[in-house]
Amino acid sequence: MPRSTSATSASATGAPEHRSTGAGHRLSADERRADVIEAAVRAFASGGLHGTSTEDVARLAGVSQPYLFRLFGTKKELFLAAVDRSFARIESMFEDAAAHPLADLPHEFNPVLASIGRRYGSLLADQSLLRMQLHAFAASDDAEIRDFVRQRFSGLIALVSERSGVPATELRDFFAQGMLMNVAAAMQLDDSELAWDVMCEGVPESLD
Repeated sequence: MPRSTSATSASATGAPEHRSTGAGHRLSADERRADVIEAAVRAFASGGLHGTSTEDVARLAGVSQPYLFRLFGTKKELFLAAVDRSFARIESMFEDAAAHPLADLPHEFNPVLASIGRRYGSLLADQSLLRMQLHAFAASDDAEIRDFVRQRFSGLIALVSERSGVPATELRDFFAQGMLMNVAAAMQLDDSELAWDVMCEGVPESLD
Protein backbone atom coordinates (compact mmCIF):
# COMPACT_ATOMS: atom_id res chain seq x y z
CA MET A 1 0.00 0.00 0.00
CA PRO A 2 1.50 3.42 -0.89
CA ARG A 3 2.51 5.68 1.94
CA SER A 4 0.40 8.75 2.51
CA THR A 5 1.79 12.13 1.50
CA SER A 6 1.90 13.34 5.09
CA ALA A 7 3.83 10.28 6.31
CA THR A 8 6.37 10.62 3.50
CA SER A 9 6.81 14.30 4.23
CA ALA A 10 7.37 13.68 7.94
CA SER A 11 10.00 11.04 7.19
CA ALA A 12 11.84 13.21 4.70
CA THR A 13 11.87 16.37 6.82
CA GLY A 14 12.42 14.82 10.20
CA ALA A 15 9.14 16.16 11.54
CA PRO A 16 7.99 14.58 14.81
CA GLU A 17 6.68 11.09 14.18
CA HIS A 18 3.44 10.48 16.05
CA ARG A 19 3.76 6.89 17.18
CA SER A 20 1.18 5.38 19.48
CA THR A 21 0.90 2.42 21.79
CA GLY A 22 -1.44 -0.49 21.22
CA ALA A 23 -4.00 1.18 23.45
CA GLY A 24 -4.07 4.21 21.18
CA HIS A 25 -2.01 6.41 23.50
CA ARG A 26 0.14 8.80 21.48
CA LEU A 27 3.71 8.89 22.76
CA SER A 28 5.04 12.18 24.09
CA ALA A 29 8.31 13.64 22.84
CA ASP A 30 10.07 12.43 26.00
CA GLU A 31 8.67 8.91 25.52
CA ARG A 32 9.81 8.83 21.90
CA ARG A 33 13.28 10.01 22.94
CA ALA A 34 13.41 7.30 25.61
CA ASP A 35 12.39 4.69 23.02
CA VAL A 36 15.19 5.81 20.70
CA ILE A 37 17.76 5.61 23.51
CA GLU A 38 16.63 2.09 24.43
CA ALA A 39 16.94 1.08 20.79
CA ALA A 40 20.41 2.67 20.73
CA VAL A 41 21.47 0.61 23.74
CA ARG A 42 20.47 -2.60 21.95
CA ALA A 43 22.11 -1.57 18.68
CA PHE A 44 25.39 -0.27 20.14
CA ALA A 45 25.57 -3.26 22.49
CA SER A 46 25.69 -5.44 19.39
CA GLY A 47 27.94 -3.43 17.09
CA GLY A 48 29.71 -0.85 19.22
CA LEU A 49 30.24 2.80 18.30
CA HIS A 50 31.94 2.24 14.97
CA GLY A 51 30.10 -0.92 13.92
CA THR A 52 26.60 0.51 14.37
CA SER A 53 24.92 2.92 11.97
CA THR A 54 22.27 5.47 12.82
CA GLU A 55 20.13 3.62 10.28
CA ASP A 56 20.38 0.53 12.52
CA VAL A 57 19.16 2.53 15.51
CA ALA A 58 16.38 4.27 13.60
CA ARG A 59 15.12 0.92 12.29
CA LEU A 60 15.07 -0.59 15.79
CA ALA A 61 13.32 2.47 17.20
CA GLY A 62 10.79 2.60 14.35
CA VAL A 63 11.65 6.19 13.39
CA SER A 64 13.26 7.85 10.38
CA GLN A 65 16.90 8.89 10.33
CA PRO A 66 16.03 12.58 9.90
CA TYR A 67 13.87 12.40 13.02
CA LEU A 68 16.64 10.60 14.92
CA PHE A 69 19.04 13.41 14.02
CA ARG A 70 16.54 15.96 15.28
CA LEU A 71 16.80 14.30 18.68
CA PHE A 72 20.56 13.68 18.59
CA GLY A 73 22.78 15.81 16.40
CA THR A 74 25.50 13.20 15.93
CA LYS A 75 26.03 9.47 16.31
CA LYS A 76 28.46 10.18 19.16
CA GLU A 77 25.77 12.15 21.00
CA LEU A 78 23.40 9.20 20.61
CA PHE A 79 26.10 6.78 21.79
CA LEU A 80 26.73 8.91 24.89
CA ALA A 81 23.00 8.90 25.63
CA ALA A 82 23.02 5.09 25.42
CA VAL A 83 26.05 4.92 27.72
CA ASP A 84 24.34 7.27 30.16
CA ARG A 85 21.16 5.15 30.15
CA SER A 86 23.19 2.02 30.92
CA PHE A 87 25.07 3.60 33.81
CA ALA A 88 21.83 5.12 35.12
CA ARG A 89 20.28 1.63 35.32
CA ILE A 90 23.29 0.32 37.23
CA GLU A 91 23.30 3.34 39.53
CA SER A 92 19.59 2.95 40.27
CA MET A 93 20.07 -0.73 41.05
CA PHE A 94 23.03 0.04 43.35
CA GLU A 95 20.95 2.62 45.22
CA ASP A 96 18.05 0.22 45.70
CA ALA A 97 20.30 -2.66 46.74
CA ALA A 98 22.17 -0.45 49.22
CA ALA A 99 18.83 0.49 50.77
CA HIS A 100 18.13 -3.21 51.37
CA PRO A 101 21.33 -4.70 52.86
CA LEU A 102 21.47 -8.45 53.33
CA ALA A 103 20.96 -9.73 56.85
CA ASP A 104 22.39 -12.67 58.81
CA LEU A 105 25.78 -12.64 57.09
CA PRO A 106 29.09 -13.73 58.63
CA HIS A 107 30.77 -10.76 60.28
CA GLU A 108 33.47 -10.48 57.60
CA PHE A 109 30.91 -9.63 54.91
CA ASN A 110 29.64 -6.10 54.44
CA PRO A 111 25.83 -6.36 54.12
CA VAL A 112 25.58 -3.44 51.67
CA LEU A 113 28.31 -4.77 49.37
CA ALA A 114 26.77 -8.22 49.51
CA SER A 115 23.38 -6.85 48.51
CA ILE A 116 24.79 -4.79 45.64
CA GLY A 117 26.92 -7.69 44.42
CA ARG A 118 24.01 -10.10 44.39
CA ARG A 119 21.78 -7.70 42.49
CA TYR A 120 24.53 -6.86 40.01
CA GLY A 121 24.98 -10.55 39.24
CA SER A 122 21.30 -10.72 38.32
CA LEU A 123 21.56 -7.56 36.23
CA LEU A 124 24.29 -9.09 34.07
CA ALA A 125 21.71 -11.46 32.62
CA ASP A 126 20.78 -8.48 30.43
CA GLN A 127 23.33 -8.96 27.66
CA SER A 128 22.53 -5.59 26.08
CA LEU A 129 23.36 -3.76 29.30
CA LEU A 130 26.51 -5.82 29.79
CA ARG A 131 27.86 -5.35 26.27
CA MET A 132 26.95 -1.66 26.27
CA GLN A 133 29.29 -1.27 29.24
CA LEU A 134 32.08 -3.09 27.44
CA HIS A 135 31.63 -1.03 24.28
CA ALA A 136 31.69 2.16 26.36
CA PHE A 137 35.10 1.19 27.73
CA ALA A 138 36.30 0.15 24.27
CA ALA A 139 35.26 3.50 22.76
CA SER A 140 37.24 5.45 25.35
CA ASP A 141 40.03 6.16 22.87
CA ASP A 142 37.79 9.12 22.00
CA ALA A 143 38.56 11.88 24.54
CA GLU A 144 34.95 13.04 24.92
CA ILE A 145 33.65 9.53 25.45
CA ARG A 146 36.54 8.72 27.79
CA ASP A 147 35.80 11.74 30.00
CA PHE A 148 32.11 10.86 30.15
CA VAL A 149 32.71 7.18 30.95
CA ARG A 150 35.25 8.14 33.63
CA GLN A 151 32.72 10.49 35.20
CA ARG A 152 29.93 7.90 35.26
CA PHE A 153 32.19 5.10 36.50
CA SER A 154 33.63 7.36 39.21
CA GLY A 155 30.06 8.11 40.26
CA LEU A 156 29.41 4.40 40.83
CA ILE A 157 32.57 4.10 42.93
CA ALA A 158 31.61 7.14 45.01
CA LEU A 159 28.09 5.77 45.53
CA VAL A 160 29.27 2.34 46.72
CA SER A 161 31.94 3.91 48.93
CA GLU A 162 29.43 6.23 50.58
CA ARG A 163 26.70 3.63 51.08
CA SER A 164 28.96 0.81 52.29
CA GLY A 165 31.60 2.72 54.22
CA VAL A 166 34.25 0.11 53.39
CA PRO A 167 37.98 0.97 53.19
CA ALA A 168 39.66 1.60 49.83
CA THR A 169 41.20 -1.88 49.62
CA GLU A 170 37.82 -3.58 50.01
CA LEU A 171 36.27 -1.15 47.54
CA ARG A 172 38.94 -1.99 44.95
CA ASP A 173 38.38 -5.70 45.47
CA PHE A 174 34.64 -5.23 45.03
CA PHE A 175 34.98 -3.44 41.69
CA ALA A 176 37.72 -5.81 40.54
CA GLN A 177 35.36 -8.71 41.16
CA GLY A 178 32.65 -6.82 39.29
CA MET A 179 34.92 -6.50 36.26
CA LEU A 180 35.67 -10.22 36.44
CA MET A 181 31.93 -10.87 36.50
CA ASN A 182 31.57 -8.69 33.38
CA VAL A 183 34.17 -10.74 31.51
CA ALA A 184 32.72 -14.06 32.65
CA ALA A 185 29.17 -12.98 31.74
CA ALA A 186 30.28 -11.69 28.33
CA MET A 187 31.84 -15.09 27.59
CA GLN A 188 28.81 -16.77 29.18
CA LEU A 189 30.98 -18.82 31.51
CA ASP A 190 29.24 -20.87 34.16
CA ASP A 191 30.16 -23.37 36.86
CA SER A 192 30.65 -26.11 34.29
CA GLU A 193 33.43 -24.23 32.51
CA LEU A 194 37.03 -25.08 33.37
CA ALA A 195 38.13 -21.47 32.89
CA TRP A 196 35.63 -20.32 35.51
CA ASP A 197 36.73 -23.03 37.92
CA VAL A 198 40.36 -21.95 37.50
CA MET A 199 39.49 -18.33 38.20
CA CYS A 200 37.46 -19.17 41.27
CA GLU A 201 39.26 -22.19 42.71
CA GLY A 202 42.76 -22.13 41.23
CA VAL A 203 44.49 -24.44 38.77
CA PRO A 204 43.45 -28.07 39.34
CA GLU A 205 46.27 -30.53 40.14
CA SER A 206 45.68 -32.37 36.86
CA LEU A 207 46.81 -29.27 34.95
CA ASP A 208 49.93 -28.54 37.02
